Amino acid sequence: MRLRRRPANPRAEPVVALVDVVFFLLVFFMLVARLDASAPFQVTPPTAVSGRDMPGGGVTLSVAADGALAVNGQAAGADWIDRVRRAALAEDVELIRVNADAATPLRHVLPLFTELEALELADVVLVVTPETGQ
Repeated sequence: MRLRRRPANPRAEPVVALVDVVFFLLVFFMLVARLDASAPFQVTPPTAVSGRDMPGGGVTLSVAADGALAVNGQAAGADWIDRVRRAALAEDVELIRVNADAATPLRHVLPLFTELEALELADVVLVVTPETGQ
């Protein structure tokens, strides 16, 4: 009578390799993804009747209803134009978005566009909400 040896259990694949892959994917997506900065105050953009989709990325200048400003989610004062310039140069952007509240008086918004276009760093666009009743 011959006794047979039980076959050895196959070696399990090391989990360390899988952890490395997941870590590299996590780092990759963190570097590639850009999270849009939100303003430190509530901003409800005006409603647009016409327009087109806005490309992503760029520097965001938020304007509150009372005229308060924020650049990329951080409150800004009189130095807002320098902050926008530094952010645009640091990020090498093609777009500056002005995210103004619908209740913001025009006297707070128009001078911003004049100064932003004088920078000649990028295109300047106004963020609006598309009209829903079409």
